[in-house]
Amino acid sequence: MARVMNFNPGPAALPLTALERARDELIDFRGSGMSIIEHSHRGKEYEAVHDEAIALTRELLSVSDNYHVLFLQGGASQQFAVVPMNLLPSGKSADYILTGGWSEKALEEAKLIGQTRVAASTGENGKYTRIPRKDELKLDPNAAYVHMTSNNTLFGTQWFEFPETGNVPLVADMSSDFMWRKFDVNRFALIYAGAQKNIGPSGIVLVIARKDIVEGGRKDIPKIFRYNTHADNRSLYNTPPTFSIYLVRNVLSWMKEQGGLSAMEKINREKGRLLYEAIDRHADYYRCPVATDSRSLMNVVFRLPTEALEEQFVGEAKKKGMVGLKGHRSVGGIRVSLYNAVSVESVKALTAFMDDFIRSNGAKS
Repeated sequence: MARVMNFNPGPAALPLTALERARDELIDFRGSGMSIIEHSHRGKEYEAVHDEAIALTRELLSVSDNYHVLFLQGGASQQFAVVPMNLLPSGKSADYILTGGWSEKALEEAKLIGQTRVAASTGENGKYTRIPRKDELKLDPNAAYVHMTSNNTLFGTQWFEFPETGNVPLVADMSSDFMWRKFDVNRFALIYAGAQKNIGPSGIVLVIARKDIVEGGRKDIPKIFRYNTHADNRSLYNTPPTFSIYLVRNVLSWMKEQGGLSAMEKINREKGRLLYEAIDRHADYYRCPVATDSRSLMNVVFRLPTEALEEQFVGEAKKKGMVGLKGHRSVGGIRVSLYNAVSVESVKALTAFMDDFIRSNGAKS
């Protein structure tokens, strides 16, 4: 069976090397006579994988010892609630920067926990086409934290320079662009990212949290939702999704073999360049609604002249082995997700298809 070119927004493409490793180890993990899925999370075989995944995260991102690296369940959506449960005490307020649908959902959950305010929003008529400028950020210097979403899968916008928040802790949902490049972790108090975009399968969320933030978190919430509970127990307080963490380990190992995050960034920028050049080459036909300086390198969105042509585009691309190109149901159009495991060759095949499609379907009627 031939593998397709997978442009899905998540769960997304995984490196073939990581999948082949899982295939080869699935029945008998390292001569143990059983699958990694069958191993106890308290056993030395699984714990070695668990610790390796944490160590690789630290190595790839140069995470210092004053941060915890945690594997948690519930995905990024659960973190929308867990962040304010831990970090928003009574009498304080949290700032939220709205740049898309996921940041809106994070704010909705935080409102149920405590006081919040919108520090900036680029949404107009329900659409977000850019990242806010520095002068648009109205930050509260007394806020408990500032929350941002680094990349917006629905609307195709991305932060390339993170906001300055002074002494206020910066919290980021990096689910859809985590580890696309190297960045300074020390700029953040807490980062969370669902794995199913760039670093693994669904079912696990990776959290990098400064130790003082974790230790100072609220204690009047259930233990299972406290960051310090999981930090004190090395993310083994309860049974974690062991196979998901195992696959994260495989993906991080692959990333290291590719040359680390500097190599990932070079490849990702090349993929973005190729695709945006193809769009701009036919700007009267492939219309990207995103401000040029906010264009995401992870999720590229564009429209065709009609919805009928968009449906035709998706259908014909699928016949050529390119899948996952339909835009989110709330916004429509085309969305191309260029996560780490998507190859430059796949993007070249897509851009060639785009050129061919316009030659055959150039009329705007």
